[in-house]
Amino acid sequence: MKVSPPYIGRFAPSPSGPLHNGSLVAAMASYLDARAHQGQWLLRIEDIDTPRVVEGADALIMQQLQQLGMHWDGDVIWQSQRLARYEEVFAQLRQQQLIYGCACTRKEIADSAIALGLHANGQYPYPGTCRHGTDKPMRAWRLVMPDKVVDFKDRWLGHQQQNPQQDIGDIIIKRADGLFAYQLVVVIDDGDQGITDIVRGQDLLDSTQRQLCIADYLGLTHPRYMHVPLILDEQGRKLSKQNHAPAISMHNALHSLQQAWLALGFDIFPCSTVESFWASATEKWVRRFLPSLS
Repeated sequence: MKVSPPYIGRFAPSPSGPLHNGSLVAAMASYLDARAHQGQWLLRIEDIDTPRVVEGADALIMQQLQQLGMHWDGDVIWQSQRLARYEEVFAQLRQQQLIYGCACTRKEIADSAIALGLHANGQYPYPGTCRHGTDKPMRAWRLVMPDKVVDFKDRWLGHQQQNPQQDIGDIIIKRADGLFAYQLVVVIDDGDQGITDIVRGQDLLDSTQRQLCIADYLGLTHPRYMHVPLILDEQGRKLSKQNHAPAISMHNALHSLQQAWLALGFDIFPCSTVESFWASATEKWVRRFLPSLS
């Protein structure tokens, strides 16, 4: 009989500003799922995109989590401290001839996709222009995506499928500025940390198949996924730091937690402390998502 590995989840914020109500929803869901499974909840600071990093935001995020009663397990990991590891994997993929240099600009990619009739839903799939070499100066490095349907069962949204090659095209894993791309480093980090379950916002749903392909290239076991709802602003946009979403109000931590709880589709329940909120919320999460344990 196959035994499942112990549950290891994670929350991985970008330190481009303090947590806001939208990021709290993802943090809460990942935290509750880990605690409901009596597993570990790790904290990773995703500061690989250094131009967007705000000095001191990582410490502020950690302080916010603690004030909200969300205590992580083990040591915190910063992506900026793992560049040698990313270089190692990059070299491995390049040796497997899965990586090539690309000289195309965004406009050239869009024009090519439109000319080939590949433009749909605001997406401009990369048509593989440089896959067999180019004489132009390299702007970035791309990873070959397989031309096949990749599917998975999302614990919130159900069955999902995508053909990464046709829908996205070969993806950038090292940018023109020399920085590694999120899609690569997140898979390396999850694999190295032994992450079994990823709970995050639905804005990242479209990235999942790409990350599963990278995991396959690296011989990693696929984690389970749950993509939870987003909080939208008055214009229907995802709450984000780029859209100047306000930081979580820490004057009333319990109220902030209750609002995130509502956004996850649960009903408000009476509680007087942050500790009692988490105790009751974990029980209710178990009843909804792990009924066999309740």
